[in-house]
Amino acid sequence: MKILITGAAGQLGSQIIEQLRHRIPVGQIVAGVRRVELAGPLKEQGIEVRYMDYDDPESLETAVHGISRLLLISSPHQDDSVRLTQHKQVIAAAKAGGVKHLLYTGLAFSGWTAGKDTPDNVHALTEQAIVASGLEYTFLRNGLYMDFVVVLGLKEAMSKGELVTAPGAWAFNSVTRADLALAAAVVLGSEASGNQVYELAAPQTWNFADLAAVLAEAGGRKVVHREDAGVQHWIYAFLSRLDTFSTSRDLEQLMGRPVTPLKESILPFLE
Repeated sequence: MKILITGAAGQLGSQIIEQLRHRIPVGQIVAGVRRVELAGPLKEQGIEVRYMDYDDPESLETAVHGISRLLLISSPHQDDSVRLTQHKQVIAAAKAGGVKHLLYTGLAFSGWTAGKDTPDNVHALTEQAIVASGLEYTFLRNGLYMDFVVVLGLKEAMSKGELVTAPGAWAFNSVTRADLALAAAVVLGSEASGNQVYELAAPQTWNFADLAAVLAEAGGRKVVHREDAGVQHWIYAFLSRLDTFSTSRDLEQLMGRPVTPLKESILPFLE
């Protein structure tokens, strides 16, 4: 069995491979990358590297040769119509190349169920295309990356003793890439068959008051949370379009442990 991870040089892909290499023989892992020159660390680990570009169907056809399980990490392109085309090209190559099982990293609580709802976003449309392909599939619907906190001015809040945010009943089911990578590796390393859907979000949410309390604990001084209608930042419009409220225990069950706590999750962004 050979497993191909696309986007293997990226933040999520590289962490998935790091987790996976501790679970299956390295010879079974194939890293798909667009820029081969960035794959040196993967090659040093004895991992086979194959060139694959979502915009180059020929490269995709070559990359999937001999692959039984393929993890399609969603494209980072800013244009969703381009992203969907790229995803469909990977799906087509997997189908034509004899891939047995296709896994896709979508978006948690994307609001689509095969045969019941109408897809209304690039992730749901990609899942629809995978279902239509007839391939056996697993949908790893990733929750909001914890990384979004970097734009909230955490260090400034610790310095001033005040975390200022836009008003709203905000609540977040965010998780770390490391936790998501572990869950993906667990699924990839298993030989479970059948179609599966996992909502990989936290089992409970946190809010800005919780974040302020964690910042206070981390910095050893009081930090309060204050809402200000004058706060303007693209992050709030982005967050308002997502389901950051729903929760799931799928991630914890796959990992076999609790999700990384909020304090531990934000420490890397305070260094």
